[in-house]
Amino acid sequence: MHLKPDSRIALLMHEGTQSPMGKTGLALLRFSSSPIVAVIDYQAAGRSLYELTGIDQPIPVVESLTEALTYTPDVLAIGIAPSGGKLPEAWFKEIEQAVKAGLSIVNGLHTPMAEHPALQPWIRDYQWIWDVRKEPAGLTVGSGQASQLACKRILTVGTDMSVGKMSTTLELHRACLQRGLRSKIIATGQTNLMLGDDGVALDAVRVDYASGAIEQQLMRHGPHYDFVFVEGQGSLLNPASTATLPLLRGAQPTHLVLVHRAGQTHIHNFPQVQIPDLASVVTFYEQVATAAGAFAPAKVVAIALNTGHLTAPEAEAAIEAVAAQTKLPCADIFRTGADKLLTPILA
Repeated sequence: MHLKPDSRIALLMHEGTQSPMGKTGLALLRFSSSPIVAVIDYQAAGRSLYELTGIDQPIPVVESLTEALTYTPDVLAIGIAPSGGKLPEAWFKEIEQAVKAGLSIVNGLHTPMAEHPALQPWIRDYQWIWDVRKEPAGLTVGSGQASQLACKRILTVGTDMSVGKMSTTLELHRACLQRGLRSKIIATGQTNLMLGDDGVALDAVRVDYASGAIEQQLMRHGPHYDFVFVEGQGSLLNPASTATLPLLRGAQPTHLVLVHRAGQTHIHNFPQVQIPDLASVVTFYEQVATAAGAFAPAKVVAIALNTGHLTAPEAEAAIEAVAAQTKLPCADIFRTGADKLLTPILA
């Protein structure tokens, strides 16, 4: 089960076009190779997608699935992640309506739907429900063996969750492909898996097998590529995050790229947890990566700065300040592209 290049997607985005709850949908709008024919958001119906999100695509924003069906989708993708992962009943009814109308479902929520009693009886032979967040079979604990691979292994790490690690990873990989390099991306979250990349939904894996799940992906794909970009998750600074350490151990990275939202001073939702100065965060990630010499060193080689909330002059000043503070290349990939961040990786 996966999206195909000719899949016509209706994107369920209620209350998500202008909130962090819609991170998955916004990434699909930016990076999906399958056409998105309608965005469903009752709060923003009729408005310009560019005005709402800054994404310059002529995709209509509609009020309901009923209206979206007039654009002849064949897949409904859930692009929102409400708190707790549970959809309100009215939104679930739209999913039920979509299945009855013959659409397949891409579900990135923690709650599985493939066997849901309200949906399963309506599935026809040509339809499917893809529960993206599932633990793969055959996992083992990690062993650190990815360190023996010849490829460069680049992991994005963050000062917090939801600061732009996935987008940075995708753009770095894309920049490599544009240069004709043998590059591979390993997806570790539901959105990147929806986009068609190989990988594992790390937050669906039991913690004992988390580093082993990443190692398995590296050992499967690493021998065939020169550059392997591993999508980062969470943050070592966030008390609610458990994903970053398994990524460090499973991927055995050779390079780290630190991602930060300009001006953010504390962990989102945890104002008592301050984000240290970025030079100290760089040192911290490098120390954890090498673990006092137990593992090979991995240097933070660049800073990806998220400046989407700033004006152009403010963003330029913020980038210059971070570069001066850390003595590292710094750029916002959406403003200037990934070349500046890629240069030290190619060196």
